[in-house]
Amino acid sequence: MVEPAVRLTAWVHGHVQGVGFRWWTRCRALELGLTGYAANKADGRVQVVARGPRPDCERLLALLRGDTTPGRVDTVVADWAEPGDPISGFSER
Repeated sequence: MVEPAVRLTAWVHGHVQGVGFRWWTRCRALELGLTGYAANKADGRVQVVARGPRPDCERLLALLRGDTTPGRVDTVVADWAEPGDPISGFSER
């Protein structure tokens, strides 16, 4: 059975800019077969948008909250939504 796609938007708080966090996130997302992007925000957060089957997005979310990320993650706020328009690849913005 094919899982329906969802869209995860995760706001990652902590020391996550300038430490390879977006590159690391891109690698994990591509390993999971997800599309989307990771973008630095002016307030120091990183916004991660991932599109794909919910179990794979949940795995990415668990990795973002885990202790193997570059830098220091203090908290991750997640929002789930309908998949919306397709996203090509996974990019760093």
